Amino acid sequence: SGVSWNDSQHCRLLVPEQLQLCRRNLEVMPSIVRAARHTQALCQQSFADMRWNCSSIQRAPRFGPDLLKGTREAAFVYALAAATIAHGIARACASGELPLCSCGPGPPGDPGPGGRWGGCGDNLSYGLQLGAAFADSSSRSGKLGTQGSKAMNLHNSAVGRTVLSDSLDTKCKCHGVSGSCSVKTCWKGLSSLDEIASDLKSKYLAAIKVSHRLVGPRKQLMPKDMDARPVTETDLVYLMNSPDYCTPNLQLGSLGTQDRQCNKSSVGSASCALLCCGRGYNTYTEEVEERCHCRYRWCCSVVCRRCRRKVERHVCK
Repeated sequence: SGVSWNDSQHCRLLVPEQLQLCRRNLEVMPSIVRAARHTQALCQQSFADMRWNCSSIQRAPRFGPDLLKGTREAAFVYALAAATIAHGIARACASGELPLCSCGPGPPGDPGPGGRWGGCGDNLSYGLQLGAAFADSSSRSGKLGTQGSKAMNLHNSAVGRTVLSDSLDTKCKCHGVSGSCSVKTCWKGLSSLDEIASDLKSKYLAAIKVSHRLVGPRKQLMPKDMDARPVTETDLVYLMNSPDYCTPNLQLGSLGTQDRQCNKSSVGSASCALLCCGRGYNTYTEEVEERCHCRYRWCCSVVCRRCRRKVERHVCK
């Protein structure tokens, strides 16, 4: 992401559907590369304590079956990637990195008592427009995948951008004598990517299983269970049930949980009972070194000693 992109050396690394977009928007590509890296890190961070820990995203764009077969895991990844790309472009506009866009437009009216619009807000509209063009291009025109999986990916990408749009909020900075807030400068800014990922994980847990079938003149994504609530523009959807991810199965994209570290005292998804799938766990002791006995030294540093202590670890059988 720190290099200057050119169409002959770098754009050809992308899938054909994104090649022309890359050539027309070279200045945006470093932001998109950063967004891809953020997507990888956020996904693994969000699922670090679950059986599926998003480790397969490191092989992107060569996804395995867990992200190609219309699972709820695929739903999360497409939504997160779409939101992260749009977020990155919106922030790049506001920071002055991109020549074709700048700060987001200021809303009408005033932000409240003592406030005035100023600063440089995130350019959400530009981020959504260019982000959607890039993130959705392969799903719209690619030859791989069924019509159902393409429809699912497009829907979930749109959900990611909706969550991002809903996060746009008024942010203010105070000005005044001795820390008073007699005047506030306000702007419209997006939530952090950590918050976006957290919202999308909640939607992942509540995702709706659907089928792609004819409704009137065209096919639509409809709930598989006739008793389920209708799909809305804020629901993640999936086509196929996921494996339990307990044991390795390359055909299903499951790496298993053997040798994963678990939390003996937890009652959640990181617990040894759930993460180890009832197989039990091994316990070992590890010696770790850490900072200790820290004290403040005038002026202006903190001095610490190095201490060693023993830590008990638990690993799934």
